[in-house]
Amino acid sequence: MAVTGNGNRNTGGHGPLAGVRVVELAGIGPGPFAAMLLADLGADVVRVDRPGGGGLAVNPAYDITNRNKRSVLIDLKAADGSARVLDLVEKADVLVEGFRPGVAERLGVGPAECHARNPRLVYGRMTGWGQDGPLAESAGHDIAYIAVTGALGMIGRPEEPPAVPANLVGDYAGGSLYLVVGVLAALHHARATGTGQVVDAAIVDGTAHLTAMIHGMMAAGGWQDRRGANLLDGGCPFYGTYETSDGQYMAVGALEQQFYDTFVELLGITDRAPARKDLARWGELRDVVAARFRTRTRAQWTAVFEGSDACVAPVLSLREAPDHPHLAARGTFTDFGGIVQPAPAPRFSVTPGAVTAGPAQPGAHAESVAADWDVPALLGKEEEN
Repeated sequence: MAVTGNGNRNTGGHGPLAGVRVVELAGIGPGPFAAMLLADLGADVVRVDRPGGGGLAVNPAYDITNRNKRSVLIDLKAADGSARVLDLVEKADVLVEGFRPGVAERLGVGPAECHARNPRLVYGRMTGWGQDGPLAESAGHDIAYIAVTGALGMIGRPEEPPAVPANLVGDYAGGSLYLVVGVLAALHHARATGTGQVVDAAIVDGTAHLTAMIHGMMAAGGWQDRRGANLLDGGCPFYGTYETSDGQYMAVGALEQQFYDTFVELLGITDRAPARKDLARWGELRDVVAARFRTRTRAQWTAVFEGSDACVAPVLSLREAPDHPHLAARGTFTDFGGIVQPAPAPRFSVTPGAVTAGPAQPGAHAESVAADWDVPALLGKEEEN
């Protein structure tokens, strides 16, 4: 693989997106993660950082969402800032930005300006509320976006407040992944027709879309619109988590009859378990299962269920997960530059992705990008000082 003099890859990267050029206007959260995913898949991602840094209080050396990228410094508020970004846009296939609606336009790098320079460009916009609607220009975070879509209200025990699933459901599942899907679909269209377009990826839209199956079940009468009362939300005693004797937890997902039969047999409650289909006795069944799990440690129960089809697994912490035998065998996590991190996903048989460079340091790659993309004007005063 071709590399630059400072060890960062250029346009000769591996992966199914090798040769695709992406300009990322620096932001936080779902935008950088989406750009990281494109970079993991082989795209040449150039992150345009602002002088003085962004708003994320994390040492850039540990910001894994900036791995496999290169960085240049451009002050978009400077007189020549937009012109220098547009020079990059002219050579790019994709642009990713996560500003509030209207900000990119005010900075001179909105869709109109970019498409005037590059009609084939896929312009990816990542926001919480979307580009229009009553809340479009309002501030927000993951928790608010998943709250109004109904997703947050589904999670947690019925007698407790909704449980906050970090920022995985909104920012990354409903946001980043939908942006990437949209960008790749629009890129396919652009290559077929020569015409780029704007991808409006709103976290509220993506998160709502994730609930499609649940809405279908609710319409059919198979889902109650309240927490902890359904098959997949912890209401079912054989689909949930249970505490062990050492204060750890086991996860149970024995939904099908054959898996449930194996589960109760290995758990040792076959003669005490109420009928699984008797919803009126689900509370009693849950108590029996919970009491049994509290008799052994997590490690002991893991050994009991290992190799079976009981659909039971230990609940591991983030630090424990990389050492799980299955994940270790698959290389689900990798250690790059002394940082243990998730390896690229998904996997490809012919063009696998890889972690080839650690987090891009702001402004570290102006010379290599200027050379590789043939944009000499990129070397402005921030890089010369």
